[in-house]
Amino acid sequence: MAVIDIMDVPQSGALLGLDPGTKTIGIAVSDGARIAATPLETVRRTKFKADAERIFTLYDDRQCVGIVLGMPINMDGTSGPRAQSVRAFAGNLLKVCDVPLVYWDERLSTVAVERTLLEADTRRSRRKEVIDKMAAAYILQGALDRLR
Repeated sequence: MAVIDIMDVPQSGALLGLDPGTKTIGIAVSDGARIAATPLETVRRTKFKADAERIFTLYDDRQCVGIVLGMPINMDGTSGPRAQSVRAFAGNLLKVCDVPLVYWDERLSTVAVERTLLEADTRRSRRKEVIDKMAAAYILQGALDRLR
């Protein structure tokens, strides 16, 4: 399977959302009915093999049918070095396990989550701890909303 369009994901089943950064990967999961995205965990990046193993363990444990991968598109709509890095990450993931994978525009996802955490008066140390998995949930929720 290759990268597909959001409208081509399997009709039902849970989806895994990923927000890949340079140091961490935020992970979220949807329910089977695809109503809500829930932050799951943040994986501190080490070697790709270990990172992919953790992602696919969660994928299998949650009986997911596809992955929504946050794509860092520039504000002007162009792709930069970060987007190229995410495409390489996606290609490597697909070599490990052939699953439906969708790119989802993640512009301002971290900013939106940070604002929400600030409004909730969340301590700086706690924000740092949860922001990546919450950004993954924000990205995944956008895809879920589009599917409805």
